[in-house]
This record gives sequence, C-alpha cells and structure tokens, in this order.
Amino acid sequence: MAYSTIGTAVPLSDAEIERRAAEIEDRGYTLLEGVIDGQLIEALRETVTRLLTELDVPFGENTFLGHQTRRIFNLLPRDPIFAQVPLHATVLPLIDRVLGGQCLLSSLTAIEMNPGQRPQPFHADDGSITLPRPHIALECIGIWALTDFTADNGGTRIVPGSHKWDRAPVPGEQVEYLTIEMPAGSVVVYHGSLWHGGGANDTSERRMGIVVNHCAGFMRQEENQLLAIPREIAVEFPRRLQELIGYGVFRGLMGHVEKQDPGVLLDPDVESKMIWRKMR
Repeated sequence: MAYSTIGTAVPLSDAEIERRAAEIEDRGYTLLEGVIDGQLIEALRETVTRLLTELDVPFGENTFLGHQTRRIFNLLPRDPIFAQVPLHATVLPLIDRVLGGQCLLSSLTAIEMNPGQRPQPFHADDGSITLPRPHIALECIGIWALTDFTADNGGTRIVPGSHKWDRAPVPGEQVEYLTIEMPAGSVVVYHGSLWHGGGANDTSERRMGIVVNHCAGFMRQEENQLLAIPREIAVEFPRRLQELIGYGVFRGLMGHVEKQDPGVLLDPDVESKMIWRKMR
C-alpha cells in the first residue's frame, strides 16, 4: 500500500495544546473547528462511500449501533488514506497530552448516519473500564466531521462535565445535553468518561464522520490492532503509526518482546530503548 499525504496540517502551539487540554479536563471536550484540510475530508468521504458499497456494510442491529447507521471498523488496512487520521499533526499531540504521552490507537471507525436514525443512548466510551469514577483520562476520542454536523442531522449530543461524575449512564437514561454543531473538517475531542451519544437525523441527508479512539499507553486497546492489521501492511506504516498500533513499548517496559521493542518484528534496525539499559 502506497502512503502519501493529502492536504496540509498545522500543529497547535504548545500554549494552545495546554489551553485545549485544560478545556477537556474542565468540561470534558474541546472543539477544533475547521482544522482538517478540505482535500483530505473530500478524499476520506469518497473512500468511505466506496467501501460501504464494496464491503456491503449492513445497518446496525440494535439501538446503540443504529438501525439506520452503518459502520466500518478497522479502517487502517482498508485504504492507505486512513493512516493520516490517527497521525494528524493538529489532533494527535493534543490527545497524547491528555493521555500522558505514548498513547495507543484504540480503534478507528467510520460512521454513516442516515435519514430516520433515532438518538443513540447516552454512554461513556470507557464504560468497560472497572476503575472507580471519576478518574484520569484513560481514553481520549476525536470525532472527525466528514459532513456538517447539525442539531437536525444527528450531531453528537454531549453532557458537559459528566466525565467528573461518579458513574457511567445506565441504559436509556435521559439527561440535559448540548449538541455539537460543527462544519465538515472539524474535530471534537473529548474525555473517554464523557457522557454522549449520536442525535436523531431528521433531514434527508446522511451525516458522516470518523471516530478515532486513543487510549493510554498502558491500556488494552478496544480493537486488537496487532491482529486486525496484517503485518505486511503494518511494515509499510510510518514508524509513529507502528508505535500507535502497538509495535512499541511504554516507558521502556510494557509491551516488550524478549526485552526488545516489538518494532524489531517489522524492522530489525528499530532501536530498543528498554528500561533495563538505564539500570545500574
């Protein structure tokens, strides 16, 4: 698979990263409006549309997945264009800052919400984590808008501050919320404990997005990236993306293979910066 970059990406300044991270810590989310190049958004939209047909993707089988919603999981091996999403120079440094550095890619999913879709139940993306709440961010998620998100077409509903609550929502629970409205090319980045859910699509147009879920480097990923992505594809990834999917070690220890960085499985010349080498 040949990898190339479409469009440009402008990194946030260190001060802006800190400001945005503080927003996520305080209210649970931040909105990066219009930060994704229009050429990339158009190419992603076209690629997702093609794959929905080629893969004959069905609608969801329950209210959570959405009876009028289609999802493509495990995007990275589907087309080279998707490598740009978890690596995006504007978004990744912010997510990595929220998660304490050396984060992992947990899952990468495209979502097409069609007319007639009803609201998704409120949930927290880290709902499977059994630690007492509230807790530090162990997951940080970015939703990329491939089309405009509005209150009428199913824009994501969020509950500001809910990441600080001492529980996750129970199925069917109703609470006050606000709807994220953002033009195509925008990204809402939020804390994994934030209560949220897709809205209702009461328009005649589809709403499309990509959900990129990162987790802390010591966490187990939502999708098993090392098994989901064939090694012959992973070997062609940029080194940073290889680390994001698991071919790396966290703080010189977690994830090693016989005291080596697992990146050597893709490239024997990868440097193993292991913790043992620092010990005396």
